[in-house]
Amino acid sequence: MILYTLYGNSYIDLKHVSDLKGITCYVNSTNRCQCSCTFCLRQTKEMMEGNSLWLKEEPTVEEICHEFDLYQLDDFKEVVFCGFGEPLLRHEDLMEVAKYLKQRKPDIKIRINTNGLSSLSWKRDITPEFKGLIDTVSVSLNASNKEEYYRLTRSRFGIDSFDEMLKFASKAKQYVPHVVLTVVDIIGEEEINKCQKIADEIGVTLRVRPFEK
Repeated sequence: MILYTLYGNSYIDLKHVSDLKGITCYVNSTNRCQCSCTFCLRQTKEMMEGNSLWLKEEPTVEEICHEFDLYQLDDFKEVVFCGFGEPLLRHEDLMEVAKYLKQRKPDIKIRINTNGLSSLSWKRDITPEFKGLIDTVSVSLNASNKEEYYRLTRSRFGIDSFDEMLKFASKAKQYVPHVVLTVVDIIGEEEINKCQKIADEIGVTLRVRPFEK
């Protein structure tokens, strides 16, 4: 699936949704990721082949835009780049799709769900390119310290990935109206409070989301 939405706990291809009014449209563009998180659905949940986000090949920019051509953007509450991989590993392609969407509907809301490590992958700060295109950047914080973060994410960039992720979130704040750090509710109140302090220190929002089994 390239474009999909959530219905209950299921991922539904937009082609199979009868009423699109007010939905959140998710964009699935890559399987690739810099992390191998212990809690990732790719590690913990088998998905039926007919309802899978696992891509046989990455769609081109043209293919993604063609998918959007099938729909009225006014129906969408928000467009979110996420999927089974790290969307910003296709940063330049993502920006092209975002430009296309903003050209069609300048006030459409666009969010990126990210691990915050792709400036490292691109070997440059990519956050300035979000300006005027991306409305929200949601970064997976996962933990309150670098040791636990590395244990959970097993990032290919090593234990300093935690600091780099926070640096990315702080820089994104200069170019994006809304920057959010996220954690899951199962980490416990004490850990959530520590994560809240981190979010407060860099001046962004913390969102505590339910753990998806």
